[in-house]
Amino acid sequence: MQNLMLSSRAIQVVNKSIYLFHYFGFHTVGVDRIVKECQIPKATFYNYFHSKERFIEICLIVQKERLKEKVVSIAEYEQGTSAKDKLKSLYLLHTDVDGLYYLLFKAIFEIKLTYLKAYQTAIKYRTWLINEIYSQLIKLKTDATFQDAKLFLYMIEGTIFQLLSSDGVDEREKVLDCFLNAK
Repeated sequence: MQNLMLSSRAIQVVNKSIYLFHYFGFHTVGVDRIVKECQIPKATFYNYFHSKERFIEICLIVQKERLKEKVVSIAEYEQGTSAKDKLKSLYLLHTDVDGLYYLLFKAIFEIKLTYLKAYQTAIKYRTWLINEIYSQLIKLKTDATFQDAKLFLYMIEGTIFQLLSSDGVDEREKVLDCFLNAK
């Protein structure tokens, strides 16, 4: 699945659909809405993607790869940046409810029972992310554990829930500071 090759038109459909899934959900956005919003014939949609299940999987793969590029950029290429600052960047990237991670996060709750292969794409990303978080935590504190990395991910996801249910008060920095200062 790494070598996913899509035409520029198929990428446009994926990008528009990522937006639709992000804001309206996987179950409320059907193929009819996708083809209408993207102004393509339904036959073209099925020629490109074969099924809604396969299409959702492709959307999540595209989103996952975009997100991985950003994470690798933060973790590997920001020379001179402390592990603490990298963790902060990872945290802010993943807790942005308008950002790339939100769709993968949403998929975990919305598609587990209906689109298993797509769901597994989101789960595989979480596993990969835990390893990336751990590699930064161990630089910050040599006795950090894999459980600490999982806790960091749970903190990210809890913050997303808090942001979705709050009255718009953004206290992400406060939560992160509590975690990093306790380490």
